[in-house]
Order: sequence, then C-alpha cells, then structure tokens
Amino acid sequence: MPVYQTPGVYYERVDASAPAIAAIRTDVAGFVGIAARGPLHTAIPVQSWRQFQAYFGDFTGAGYLAYAVRAFFENGGRRCQVVRVASDVAAAAEAMLQGPPPPHDIWRIAAFSPGVWGNDLDITVKETHRAQTLAAPNNSMPEYSAVASITGFTRGTHVRLSQDGRLPMWKVISDVDAGEKNRAGAKRLIWVHEKPEARRHYWIDAKKVRRYYDDTPLTGFDPSRSILIESVEYTLVVRELGRLIRVYEGLSLIPDHARYGPRVLAKLEILQDARPAPTLPAAPEPIVIEESRDLTKPLADWIGPLTVKPDLTIPLTGGADGLALLRVYDFIGEDVDPLDSDTVKAQKQRGLRVLEDVREVAMVAVPDIHIQPRAIPLQAPLPPCIPDPCLPPGPPPPAVPRARAVGDLPPVFSEGEIYQVQAVMAQQCETLRDRIALLDPPFAAARDDKLGIGAVRAWRSRFDSTYAALYYPWLRVVDPLRSGASLTRDIPPSGHVAGQYAQTDVQIGVHKAPANTPLVWTQDVTVVINDDVHGVLNPVGINAIRPLSGRGIRIFGARTVSSDPDWRFVNVRRLLMMIEKAIDVSTQWAVFEPNDIVTRAKLHLVLTSFLLALWQQGALMGAAASEAFFVRCDEENNPASDREQGRLLAEVGVAPSQPFEFVILRVGRAHNAFEITELTSLAWRHSDGSDQ
Repeated sequence: MPVYQTPGVYYERVDASAPAIAAIRTDVAGFVGIAARGPLHTAIPVQSWRQFQAYFGDFTGAGYLAYAVRAFFENGGRRCQVVRVASDVAAAAEAMLQGPPPPHDIWRIAAFSPGVWGNDLDITVKETHRAQTLAAPNNSMPEYSAVASITGFTRGTHVRLSQDGRLPMWKVISDVDAGEKNRAGAKRLIWVHEKPEARRHYWIDAKKVRRYYDDTPLTGFDPSRSILIESVEYTLVVRELGRLIRVYEGLSLIPDHARYGPRVLAKLEILQDARPAPTLPAAPEPIVIEESRDLTKPLADWIGPLTVKPDLTIPLTGGADGLALLRVYDFIGEDVDPLDSDTVKAQKQRGLRVLEDVREVAMVAVPDIHIQPRAIPLQAPLPPCIPDPCLPPGPPPPAVPRARAVGDLPPVFSEGEIYQVQAVMAQQCETLRDRIALLDPPFAAARDDKLGIGAVRAWRSRFDSTYAALYYPWLRVVDPLRSGASLTRDIPPSGHVAGQYAQTDVQIGVHKAPANTPLVWTQDVTVVINDDVHGVLNPVGINAIRPLSGRGIRIFGARTVSSDPDWRFVNVRRLLMMIEKAIDVSTQWAVFEPNDIVTRAKLHLVLTSFLLALWQQGALMGAAASEAFFVRCDEENNPASDREQGRLLAEVGVAPSQPFEFVILRVGRAHNAFEITELTSLAWRHSDGSDQ
C-alpha cells in the first residue's frame, strides 16, 4: 500500500469484482486425413477453402480430407485445424546446389512439404550483381578499399573482386564507411573490422551466435590499378509443371546477411500450446532452403559462389507421398511419456495425438480411415490442330504442359481398423471433455447392400459414449476431379455435419440442436431413408440424413451414441462441455486467493452472471432463473475442515434446453371453431420436485 506523508484527500481505485466468465468458442473442427501436400503430423489452422488449397493442395483420389474440409466451409464453418497423415517413407523432393571445384554442397533446395507434388517443381538460379563500384588506385590499404560509391553494400555483403588479367576473388564486407570514420571523408569498404571483437568467429552474445565475416587483408591485386567490386546475390525462379509461380531475388550465401537464403525461405514452424494460435500466411512458400556447408570450417573453404549454368533448369526429385504403407498408427499415434526423447515424442505425436494439444478444437473427424482410393486417369492430350494451308501462318501453339507426377494410393482399411481409430477418437473426447467425435459408418454399411440397415445398427452397437455421434448414410457430391468413371463421389458425412455444427453455433448458439437445416454442396445420399427405417434408427442413436421433398437434404437427428437418457442429445452434451470449459478457463484467478467469504461471493457472482446470460439466450430451461440453474458457494458446502485444507467448492446445476423431437398437434372442434394445441413428450423437473 502507498505511504502518505502529506495530509490531504487521495483517490485510489480498487476493483473488488472478479473477472467475468465468457462463453467459449465451439465451432472449431479438427480433421485428420490424407492430402496432396502440406506439413505432416502438424495441426495447421485453416480459415477458408482457398487457404486449405494453398497449404494442402486440391482434391485427390487418394483421400477424402479435401472433400470434408470443402463441405465444412460450404455449410457454414469458419475455422478448422487440419492434420495431414502419411507413413514414414514420405519424402520431400529436393535438389542440391554446389560450389566451385572441388564440388561441395552449399544449399539444399527442397519442396516445403513431402509428396510427389514436389517432383513437379523445377528451379532456375541466376547470379546477379545489383551493386557495383570501383576501388580507387593508390588510395587503398589491405584493410580497406576506398571506393567511388557504397550504394548497395552493407556489412555482410558477398562481393567479387576482379582486375584485368587476374582471377576473381570472393570476400565478405566486414564494415562500410560512408566517410564519417576517416579524416579524408573517403567512402570505404572495410575488409578488416577496426574493432577486434566484431571480427569473424567472435562469440557475439550469450546465445553463442557465430558471425561469419572475412576480416582478412586484401592481397593479390595491383594497388596501382582500379579493382572492380561487385555484389554477389542470386535470383531463384520456381516453376511448377513449367508454369512460373515464384521469383526470389537478392538471396545471399552469407549467414549474416539480411537476405540469407535459408533465412528467407525457412521451414514453416507452428507451435501449438497454451498461447493463441499463430496467424499463418495466406499461402506458404513452395520451397525451403537449407544450409549444407560446414560453417565451422575456415571461411575460405565455403565463401565461393554457386556453380550454376545460366538459365539451366534444375528439377526437384525424390518426392514420395508415403501412402502405400499407411497404418492405423499413423492416424492415432501413441501416448507420450514425459521421459521420452524429442525423437521418440515426434514419432508418437501423429494424427489424432496432435489435436490433443490444440484445445480450441470442439469436434473431431477422421474421414480418411474409410478411404476407397480412386486412381485418377491422366487426361488424354487434345488432338493436334491441322492449319488451313490457304490461311497465313498464325502464332506458334502454346507449349504442352507437363503431366503431373502420380503417387501411390493408400490401402483399404478393415472394419476392425476403422473401429480402432474411432474408438480412440471417442476416448480422446472423453478424456479431454471439450470436444465431440463425429463418427462415419464404414463404406459397406453406408450403401444399400443385402444387409440393409442391419450393418449400420451393428456398427452403432460398438459404441456407448456421450462424447460421440454417428451419422448415416454417406453423401454424394459433385466430384471436381471429373473422373471418367463418374461425375460424383460418395464421401463420409462428417465434413458436412461439422459445418452444420459450426453454423448453428455461430448463428444461434451451442444449445441449439444441429439438425433440420439444408445441407449445402451435396447431390444425393447413398441410401434413401423412409419414415419406417428412420423409426428404427433414431431410437438407437443413429442420426439419419434424409432428402425431404421440397426441403433439400437435411440432418434429421441430434443424438449421441450414449445409452444414458440424460445425455441423449448432442446439443445438451456440447452445452455442458462449453459451460465446463468456460468455467475452468475463467475461474483460474481463484487459485491462491484467500478462502474467505469475499472470494466465495466473487465466485458466486461470476457464475451466476454467466448462467443468467445463458438462460436469457434460451440455452437453459425454466420460466425463471431459479428454475434454470442454481449456484452454491457458501459455508454450507465449504465447512471449516475443507477451508483449512485449502479447498473451495462451488456447486453448479443447470437445466439444459432439450430439442423437441416429437411435436403432437391435437386438432378438435370447440364452439364451432377448430382449436390447435401443441403437446410435447418431454418433461423436466423443477427444483422443488414438481413436474412440468
């Protein structure tokens, strides 16, 4: 507290209120699956379909992931976390740039992510000299060169020095003097820094950052003649299937330069922890550059230029999708032990395990465990155009584009393997208690075969969880790949369902059942469900997707796969998940607070205010707030024995709003008029024990 020495009136602001509780975002989906490109086993936040295409490529016959994400955004989704999976044999295409003889590797140019898509890339490297100047004769010393201009030269600039009849020499500028560091006011390029501590191989700070400068006297030239000094940098041109996609200018070979190649085109690093999710660029760079020189050797061993022929096209090779050896383990990973090394942790953090650390995810789907791979045939070339000999010759025809590289296809997983993945999905949701698993039926159960609906009922019987929901059947969408076999493709419904969840949460709230809304970007269902079949599926917790005459295709079910009637509905489960997470996040301030009546009153106030706002939004039932919820945090449930042990207990009870599945209309005549009343089959109990 401040100490006051002078008499007077002082104003102090004391905030006695506790931080308010805010509702948690519940519309973020997590997808795990197969993509054409993109980082492996890393959660990438995606906020649009175009951003997904930039990071993970377009549609592919080897996976359903692109279809699911497209369906998510088409149906109202705004943000999702995407994890691409592949086996350990997946590799990125690469090419090596070498230095002068004896040849040694300098830079490794690689596609930014594994996959055969990298084999479609090729690069062209051009050496440029953007800054040039002349060293004045008879006015230089071995430690520096007096020059006509220093424009374009900075500390760390890689330069080439040449003189008539002499072989060129490569050096690194240690410092630049614009005329302020010498009496004559001459402009100088300094080869040996005036401060010994700033010279090469000096440990510059506590992080042991090694600086790379030449800092050797300039020798081997005639001091009576001018020396041509040119900066050395490189322009990297990247093409995909012969089409120009990127141009990188001014790349330097020197690690301390601002345009150092491996720094400009570095690997994408994403940290998923308690901090806010990173904001990623709209599109990643197609390639990365990695240093291949041994920078611990003397600078003269690696300071030379790249040995590339002008306009020589260098293809990237060695890319592999790694899908043929895809396993269930790649989808589910393994629990990480605190004693595991970084290498072991990286091996275990795969697929679903990656999403465990992304706490904003509220729903999880793995559509590609049901994959039915489809090889996309290459498009036949157009027939040649035969010009009319009577007409004058026209412009030359455009170049024929290169055919895309074709990768391997994943295996078809058995029902036992599918169940293993979906069981892990439900287990993760039950453990974290902040997300729900969207289950897709197997392909055999999603088509009208001899078993009818028996297959999907048998599949439903495998699960009993309040944190999972099953949707049936699959959906038929227009296939953008336009394969010769069919113009449509059957895909799992989880992407469409996740989009409906997100749209309902944003427009109304998590308390609204995500059902009875038209699905977008769908042509048909794989199995048409009538009222009789729906009457069999709904009681056992299978949410039907039905085409309704004049109303489109809609989700007509909102049940979990739980046998507990208290957790029958998806919106009830998700509402309680949101409340629990919001309270958990927003009441951490109470830790280490005095366990007295003031702290209990603050906690009671913020909990009551939060639940009151939910009741006013219609998330809780009851004609009055007292019927919708209660909060207890007083001396009755916090006796002295508990307070002495540092415990503080707050009890919260809510009456969540339940959807009207069955609405009964009674039509009768009274006083020469028709009277219509609505009755529901649902009832709930007041806090006083009476029924309504």
